[in-house]
Amino acid sequence: MTGGRGRWLSEAREAETFLNPKKAARAVFHPAWVPQGVDPTVESLKKARIICGTVTAVGIYSFVQGGFAFDEMLENVLTASLVLLVVTPLTVGVMLFVWRRRAGHLRGMRTPLVNSLVLLLIFIGSVALTVTTWRMVSGLGFLLAVLCFFAGLWLTVFVGAGAVYVSGNFFGTAAVHRCLPPLLAMVTTWLVAIPDLVTGDLHGLSLTLGIVFILGAPVTVTGIALLEMRRLRRHHGIRLGAHPATPPVPGSVPPPPSYPPAGNPYAGNPYAAGQQAASYPPAGNPYASGR
Repeated sequence: MTGGRGRWLSEAREAETFLNPKKAARAVFHPAWVPQGVDPTVESLKKARIICGTVTAVGIYSFVQGGFAFDEMLENVLTASLVLLVVTPLTVGVMLFVWRRRAGHLRGMRTPLVNSLVLLLIFIGSVALTVTTWRMVSGLGFLLAVLCFFAGLWLTVFVGAGAVYVSGNFFGTAAVHRCLPPLLAMVTTWLVAIPDLVTGDLHGLSLTLGIVFILGAPVTVTGIALLEMRRLRRHHGIRLGAHPATPPVPGSVPPPPSYPPAGNPYAGNPYAAGQQAASYPPAGNPYASGR
């Protein structure tokens, strides 16, 4: 858990950084206070989770129905953002309640929680601004329409790249607890998919294909997220139910045994570290000193 405020932007603040939407997205949506990864395997699982989560947010139905629907993609991203606005604080609030009951305090969490909320609001605001900009293009004059078109292109790349970063760190909640990003990914993907199942909106697909495409992404994200949390638990001692301030519990992988140096088994100290050799009498006198 990280309690310090630190600086926000992870990239240099020159003007050229913000002219490039990808660099601007990294500077804004992957802040300097987001902790670094703990394990290459966890980072690989995180990338797979990002891909599946992106499929859920964008919507695969437009591809299946024979054509990419840009308007539908924007609506899906906006819907997913509104779901995040409700789900993220609610899920984090439940975990805070659990940690409070187990440890009795929440000291040191205020700063990372506020930072995560600010990052969430910035992303949702960027998505809403992008959708509004594209809808304004058709209703303006030529000059303003051209300006809105290029602004919409910049914002689309900015939000797309930002979605990749916030899907990985899930709005910086890893600064609160390492297991929060995979947990939030599971909850969000299921809440985005369940309404389609409940309402029976299969987007023109057959019953079998509709269920497969609706449940495919959340089931895959859930499996990857569980593997990610299992890796954190077994190899780093980080458990979701444990308070963030709790020291990590050693993993189930036993430490290697201690052996004497290779070669002559009697060279040096043949005893394991931490053990004391027995005291023998000096050679010649068979009795110990003082006896």
